[in-house]
Amino acid sequence: MTQTIDIHIRPEELADQRAIYNVTKQAFATMPFAAGDEQGLINVLRDEGALSLSLVAEQRGKVVGHLALSPVTHESGEAGWYGLGPISVDPALQKKGIGGQLIAEAKAWMTARKARGCILVGDPNYYTRHGFLPAPAQTPEKEPPEYFMVLQLAGTAPVGRFSFHPAFHD
Repeated sequence: MTQTIDIHIRPEELADQRAIYNVTKQAFATMPFAAGDEQGLINVLRDEGALSLSLVAEQRGKVVGHLALSPVTHESGEAGWYGLGPISVDPALQKKGIGGQLIAEAKAWMTARKARGCILVGDPNYYTRHGFLPAPAQTPEKEPPEYFMVLQLAGTAPVGRFSFHPAFHD
């Protein structure tokens, strides 16, 4: 059973950027599907104006988690899709519901904007609990199909491949 802790989720502020970098670096240090540059990717997305949503989880004034959403494309041209990630939680506070709370906030944000859905690369054992389904046939190039997942928010997922923002492969 996941233990939950009291946190506050809010949009990032300029003063949070160093803490976001650090928590992301720590969280991805041991992940088997990590590219090793997740902390820098957030900065690149921000610099390129492609950070659609950046949420922090705060506990007693300290950033302990972060979630990024960025626009993605689909080879069909269908719009309204986002890429979730990186999402990170301080390793000392993982398995306490913080990531799930960040995902719930991101889903509410996307639903309010009538988004079609969201894609990610991550652990299927975790993300299926949040409504994501494996979608190997839609995996973007250079991504591991065994970790690619889709969350459908409206309609049906288009046939074909998705592509993350170019910053993911720069």
